[in-house]
Amino acid sequence: MPLDVVSDKLPARRAYLRGAAWWLMAALFALLLLLAALRPLALPDEGRYGEVGRWMAFSGDWLIPRLNGLPFFHKPPLLYWLEAASVTLLGATPWALRLAPALHAGLMLAALFLAARAFSRHTGAGDDGERLARRAALMLGSSPAFLVGGQYINHDMLVAAWIGVAIWCFAAAFLRGEKPHTGWALAGFAACALGVLSKGLIGLALPGLVLFIWLLWTRQFRKVWRLPWLRGLLLFAVIAVPWFVLAERRYPGLFAYLFGVQQFTRYVGRGFNNVQPWWFYLPCLILLLFPWAFFALAEGAARARRGKPSAAPLPAAPVSRQVQALCWIWIAAILIFFSIPRSKLIGYILPVMPPLALLAALGWGRWMHGRRAAGAWLAALTALPLVMVCVANIVVSRYETPRTSARNIALALACDAAPDDPVYAVNSFPYDLPFYARMTHPLIAVQNWAQLRVSEGDTWKREMFEAGDFEPARAARLLQSPPAALQTAHATPHAWVAVTQDHAAEVQEQGFRLVTQSGHWALYASPAKPLTPESPEAAEHKGLPGCQHRRGEPGP
Repeated sequence: MPLDVVSDKLPARRAYLRGAAWWLMAALFALLLLLAALRPLALPDEGRYGEVGRWMAFSGDWLIPRLNGLPFFHKPPLLYWLEAASVTLLGATPWALRLAPALHAGLMLAALFLAARAFSRHTGAGDDGERLARRAALMLGSSPAFLVGGQYINHDMLVAAWIGVAIWCFAAAFLRGEKPHTGWALAGFAACALGVLSKGLIGLALPGLVLFIWLLWTRQFRKVWRLPWLRGLLLFAVIAVPWFVLAERRYPGLFAYLFGVQQFTRYVGRGFNNVQPWWFYLPCLILLLFPWAFFALAEGAARARRGKPSAAPLPAAPVSRQVQALCWIWIAAILIFFSIPRSKLIGYILPVMPPLALLAALGWGRWMHGRRAAGAWLAALTALPLVMVCVANIVVSRYETPRTSARNIALALACDAAPDDPVYAVNSFPYDLPFYARMTHPLIAVQNWAQLRVSEGDTWKREMFEAGDFEPARAARLLQSPPAALQTAHATPHAWVAVTQDHAAEVQEQGFRLVTQSGHWALYASPAKPLTPESPEAAEHKGLPGCQHRRGEPGP
């Protein structure tokens, strides 16, 4: 075949590969959105963080995140802003809330693909680089990290995505030559700022840690002084600083609580939940990028044997050794960072998924290169995590979440209660009840709060009374203690009590009337509230906005 014909076909082939990659990522993202629509809110995290976003949209106060009406400063507000915007546009549904983490999962996936493709161009890899980028995107997009982490309502996927974008952008800036590329560096500063707004200081500290070690390892640290520091820090400050300043002015002590208690003390302290051994994240890496993580381990083992006399020579990789070093340092630094504290959650390790996927794609290319069945194996191994995630999604939706959810009693409350009716939560807190009922007033949480201040550990009760410390007057109305609280509820017309089944007898003995019970929760009404659908009062009863949702009408 003439050389000019071959050269004409190469751009067309590369355009096809790029187009196929984007369609592949679009299909995986569509699957993520579908899975996000099929599952009710999981407790406690999704109920907690989802309700904060709904309340922000309902109240119109976009400055202060609130949990049950009280200032909630465990995390910065980016997640809540995005949730509130989504709820305003699309209605208060779990799917609308999950758009925030889903879009960030899509951002993580696209950033990995673009970074792998861009870095492979520096080595002249051509089609091999395109295939590597597409394979890395397939591995990340078909993994539980993407399909589960991307539909879970919390801050982890947001900060993981922005940490990844920041590292890729700064790496692209440093690899452009002796003087870092200004545009990529400024994009890195902006990504760090959004990471800080997502989950606090780790949005800045972790990219800084990874890049610091990498620049030292690859002997590029001299380039740091040539970054556009003035413009970068100004851009960072414009994005990240205003909310902290405005919120601190409104609630003095925010800095000390958010950065001191919720971040530094949680990192070094011993009194927090989810205590796990130091090796906890090692199996988490396998699970979150199953089954592709094994190919990353194989790639690491092959590189470790490279210097041995008996080792076979390794073929040239589509990306440079500097990029490979960045991936390994990225994984190791963040893995060690989160392995130090005693309190560990699986979502904390999401930031290492992009480099792990890129290394897995390199490992696949090494071990499966030239094998006739490589395509069949890739399809089969892709189907494996997809099936696993879909089955897990169905099981959780049908069996696990309904067991603890307050959704059914929330829908009953929505159609029987008026907007101003007081609702008491006794001995536990139904995080998803305000969301499903579309309540317009906070719950009254009934606990022995004075005793809990002395004895309670890292639980919802502590987060509630610590939130109340920022507004003591409102907390006095919303955080009440027995027996006075239940006596008041008993004597109040149209009062409601949500209680767990194991404490329901205590409420029933005091004369409250059972309205409905489902799973873990029961709903009672005060004796002065014998409202039934047939009563004259019911004809004028408006209900809560969630009643429309119960009847199949679109909720607000």
